Amino acid sequence: MTTSPPQPPQHPFPGQPGGYGPPPEQFPQYTQPEPQSQQPGQAYEQQPFQQAPPQQGQPYPQQDQPYAQQGQSFPQQDQFGHQGQQGQFGQPQPYPAAPQMGLQCRFCGSFPAVDATVRGHQGMIVVMRFLKLRGPFCRSCGIASVRDMTAKSMWQGWWGIGSSIINPITMLMNIGPMQKFKGLPAPLPGAPGQPMDPGKPLFRRAPMLVLLLPVLAIVLVVIAGVAGLATTSPSEAAVGACVMNKGTASNPRMRVVDCAGSDAEYKIAGKLENTTDDRQCDQFEGVKASYTVVDGSTEYTLCLARL
Repeated sequence: MTTSPPQPPQHPFPGQPGGYGPPPEQFPQYTQPEPQSQQPGQAYEQQPFQQAPPQQGQPYPQQDQPYAQQGQSFPQQDQFGHQGQQGQFGQPQPYPAAPQMGLQCRFCGSFPAVDATVRGHQGMIVVMRFLKLRGPFCRSCGIASVRDMTAKSMWQGWWGIGSSIINPITMLMNIGPMQKFKGLPAPLPGAPGQPMDPGKPLFRRAPMLVLLLPVLAIVLVVIAGVAGLATTSPSEAAVGACVMNKGTASNPRMRVVDCAGSDAEYKIAGKLENTTDDRQCDQFEGVKASYTVVDGSTEYTLCLARL
């Protein structure tokens, strides 16, 4: 005949092996014994871990699976707002990756930024200066740098023969960086410094008027060239065309002009090829003057009648 060990008076329930507590069939939700404070005169007894039987339709939890592995987080817990099956550990989840901020603007420290070089030019008659400003730039600082450098080049970069050629190329090289800066989003708030103010667009700035001066000069040169072709040497002029003397009587320079213009002086009555003998002009009616040209192997004589 066997008997149960004596039980403390404060626990009316029959004892369990290894500890005290209510029977598991009456309270199946207990999974392990609660720690008890040691009472005077009572020795503490180490209790082994006891797994309560699972509820109906609920599997046993896996006890041999580690809580965390390399590159994984702890199991999800309901008290932190995670959802999962009651009484069952969730699968370990990896930690979320930190957002990649990329480059940082060298002027204000903002994100995101892009690496680029903004260029400028200064012409000083004889010498010249090549300017450059290297990034990374955020959107605001990049646009502000391009506008500032280009605006200065518009009125400082033309003073010299070489600079007048190099300056337009330098300003065109800023188109690529400008497109990069415009493709960036606005700088994120909380930067160590204040981003630059992009300011007004280039076409609304005063240096844009200075840029029109060399453009106007180029237009005038082209117009003068076209006009020069219209008043060029009369070697290709036909009989009946009008000319004017832009030189002197001793050193004449005949140029073809419009016969309806006020500067027309003579009309070509005849043209003698491969000769400089102006005595042959007598065969043409109304001839008052002649104009002979010797240009290498080319020789001709114009017989001119006064208008």
